[in-house]
Amino acid sequence: MIILNLTWFGQSCFLLESNNGKKILTDPFDTTLGYKSYSGAVDVVTISHHHFDHDYVKNLPENTIIFDKPGAYKYENIEIIGFPSYHDNLKGAARGKNTIFTFKMDNLKICHLGDLGYILSEDEINSLGNIDVLLIPVGGNFTIDGDEAAKLCKKINSKIVIPMHYKTPLTSLPIDGVDKFILNMKNGEKLHESKLVIKENLRGNNRVLIPTI
Repeated sequence: MIILNLTWFGQSCFLLESNNGKKILTDPFDTTLGYKSYSGAVDVVTISHHHFDHDYVKNLPENTIIFDKPGAYKYENIEIIGFPSYHDNLKGAARGKNTIFTFKMDNLKICHLGDLGYILSEDEINSLGNIDVLLIPVGGNFTIDGDEAAKLCKKINSKIVIPMHYKTPLTSLPIDGVDKFILNMKNGEKLHESKLVIKENLRGNNRVLIPTI
């Protein structure tokens, strides 16, 4: 049984589509980043922080619901929780705050870490609960890097891990590629497309899947 369609558009932008067709978009960006900006139908947008590569909503429908702060939200049968965190390892002194979002959609729990800049504490990890699909930044410089991301993955221990916010041939941002993260995780399956169908019978832990744009 198909539970969730997930599509990566680059950077930290994903489209999550539930079994009944509800669509959530995370951290949309404008075209200056180098990727094609999302402009399709969407029900809810979450924004981890207000930087240009995470909060572009001008080309989205006017009635789109936007969540950009910590708190407990609900859209139809989807539960969304925003958790406070920081964009750096100085409690926000360098780059400000960051909101982590979890989404409970059908029988899955997805966690989008946004531009997390430090390794979460045990208390913060426990507050997230059990995660099925983890979307984690790995590029360093503005976020945690491949080494730190791998350490955090092993603490969260989700079933599937999808790296984000890393350098690709389409963007010139001064961040690392995905290779360091894969080496630290000691596994990684590169997919042939940007869309991933996640099914109900997830097994194992920390299986790294890498969509291709």
